[in-house]
Amino acid sequence: MTPTLFVSHGSPSLMLEHGGSRDFLAGLGTRIGRPNAIVCVTAHWESVNPVVSLAAQPETIHDFYGFPPEMYRIRYPAPGDPALGQRILGLLSNAGIQASGDAGRGIDHGVWSPLALMYPAADIPVVAISVQPGLGFHDHLAVGRALRPLRNEGVLIMGSGSATHNLRELGRQTPHAATFETWLVQAAQEGRADDIAHADTLGPHYLRNHPSPEHFLPIFAPLGAACDDSGTTAKAEALNRVFDYGSLSMAALLWR
Repeated sequence: MTPTLFVSHGSPSLMLEHGGSRDFLAGLGTRIGRPNAIVCVTAHWESVNPVVSLAAQPETIHDFYGFPPEMYRIRYPAPGDPALGQRILGLLSNAGIQASGDAGRGIDHGVWSPLALMYPAADIPVVAISVQPGLGFHDHLAVGRALRPLRNEGVLIMGSGSATHNLRELGRQTPHAATFETWLVQAAQEGRADDIAHADTLGPHYLRNHPSPEHFLPIFAPLGAACDDSGTTAKAEALNRVFDYGSLSMAALLWR
């Protein structure tokens, strides 16, 4: 089966920087192999219920402000896959999950920023899925579980968010960020999916690290898709444990 992946995508400016986090993502595609298609749940697309991108040629969305001009010239012209998008809608419907498609949605930097480093040729079809801050962690886990059959078709199920995401604490090395990141990685490594689905009560300093949930929610798609038919979750491999800007975890997790 194709692995599932969670990446912390970091700042959009990562594309222009040199160093550990950029180098890690630049080598990640080679490390995990080339999938037939990529389904990416992104922290930068919020909706009431899941929405799936159906564009055949999705535009590159520059959903950020105050960055150098060269950031806004970046394009990631990967094709979409409307047929895969419709298949996803069918899988979600079969699981009792209300969802819709959007043929006009492009790909935001939660999608293209890591993928432009992982697969710079931009020749792998990409379908994006939104997150729902108004729904619970178990709702997002159910989305991942519904997508699991795609792993048998060579599709990489990926979540792009951040293991910690308190922008007010950028530039500070806080023990709260390190403590939560350690708890999260250990829970993933031990296959404790249900604990992660209760991170808001079990995860130390969850609210301080995630004042809003949108950057945590993408972890549940790859986590849910890593569950087998009995509900047992595979144990994750921690691929990256770097912190940028003091408190921003760049943790990446892979489930096989």
